[in-house]
Amino acid sequence: MHIWVDADACPVPVKEILFRAAERSRFPMTLVANKPLRTPPSRFIRTVQVARGLDIADNEIAQGIEPGDLVITADIPLAAKVIGRGGHALNPRGVFYTPENVREHLSMRDFLEALRGGGVQTGGPAPLDPVDCKRFADQLDRFLTRRALAHSRG
Repeated sequence: MHIWVDADACPVPVKEILFRAAERSRFPMTLVANKPLRTPPSRFIRTVQVARGLDIADNEIAQGIEPGDLVITADIPLAAKVIGRGGHALNPRGVFYTPENVREHLSMRDFLEALRGGGVQTGGPAPLDPVDCKRFADQLDRFLTRRALAHSRG
């Protein structure tokens, strides 16, 4: 299993949780971004810098994942691609996307985009708070623990 991070918009506190988790779990992690990233020295963490442009980082992740991989992203279309390819998608607020709920999230995203296109001010998401970070860390830990147990059983 591999952990992929849509790193351009990933909040710093979430990246810090991910860095610690990669070291602890020893699962390889790749952060994909269109700008240089600083990461702690680790044999489990690597970065890939892609060109700037719409969906370039998302496409890099979608092409690299294999069934069972975990992708950290708030990008709903990317999450839908990941799920369609047999991967798992977790957003930085600690919510897993599933085949059932990703369609709902896509519909809501499209609806809000249509409202914004019509001039309606919809606002953005609330700032990430400590509760979100705890939820993310807990979900990630449970997921990685299940994966490590499955891996040790062969």
